[in-house]
Amino acid sequence: MRRTFLSFLAASAFVCASASSLAANEPLKIGFVYSNPIGDVGWTYQHELGRRLVEKTFGDKVKTVFVENVPETADADRVIRQLVGGGNAMVFTTSFGFMEPTLKVAKQFPKVSFDHATGYKTAKNMGIYQSRFYEGAYLLGVIAGKMTKTNTLGFIGSIPIPEVLRNINAYTLGARSVNPKATVKVIWVNSWYDPGKERQAAEALVAQGSDILYQGTDSPAAIQVAQERGLFAFGQDSDMSKYGPKAQLSANTVNWGVYYVAKVREQLEGKWKPEDTKWGMKEGMIELAPLNPAIPADVVKLVEEKKAAIVSGQFQPFTGPIKTNEGKLVVAAGKTLSEEELWTLKWFVDGVASKLPQ
Repeated sequence: MRRTFLSFLAASAFVCASASSLAANEPLKIGFVYSNPIGDVGWTYQHELGRRLVEKTFGDKVKTVFVENVPETADADRVIRQLVGGGNAMVFTTSFGFMEPTLKVAKQFPKVSFDHATGYKTAKNMGIYQSRFYEGAYLLGVIAGKMTKTNTLGFIGSIPIPEVLRNINAYTLGARSVNPKATVKVIWVNSWYDPGKERQAAEALVAQGSDILYQGTDSPAAIQVAQERGLFAFGQDSDMSKYGPKAQLSANTVNWGVYYVAKVREQLEGKWKPEDTKWGMKEGMIELAPLNPAIPADVVKLVEEKKAAIVSGQFQPFTGPIKTNEGKLVVAAGKTLSEEELWTLKWFVDGVASKLPQ
């Protein structure tokens, strides 16, 4: 059932009823809230693939609905509330800006199970889930560091929150691990999805000497610009190679389905509980898209070795010594950035040639 936010509001009447009133023989109703249009690539598209996997896995035991293009404002409160009123016993809200609305509604409906993506607040009936995207970003950085000719890499920033800063920093660390001369320039568009601004940022980065582009945004604009200019780029969230088959070196993709299937199974078995889940390559949540044949064999081998070390736990990208781009030592040699520090990170590593927005 594909509905935009506005059509959903027009068609839905609030019903002040608990999802727990469902008959035992009825399917488990599950609601998904998306911040962007689904499209065919990107963050929301990957969540949609996860929803479809839930339906495929559990068949008539579940019934899912979704609302796309929901503003990350108080309007999200109404959408979440209406999903509960529609009998959904589980609700997944899939973007950082939905944190406060989800928390508010969760407290009002204690018998409904809520899961919120990328936030940091929980409740007795609200868990959070995040990906270790930075693991894939580090590997893409290794590729970029080996393949750049200008030693200038461009990054299109969405919103300067820890999850985006982790990716920029990990990408930079990966690049400089194989090429100490590599630097990363960042241009912020202050949006998760704005193809026009993303294209402008990509073109500006190219004008500043960037020969490889990466992003924290949703559209394939950077891939398209790279394809047009004969340069390279990386996809984010999804494999975006169809928009630039020669340009895309790989993509840092996320498989939300592994998490959704696990949590829905827990709900069906009466075992669901709110958790702080952070999954990465080891759990199959983070995956690199197929590598472009243009990548030299020795680089492919290096990436495979680094990936194996990450999966086995032998290597963590944020292992010291690490300095900020202002010269402050934040991780000593032989030490690894703590979990709490990773998820509250508010600085750039040495090699990022841009200042953090104030």
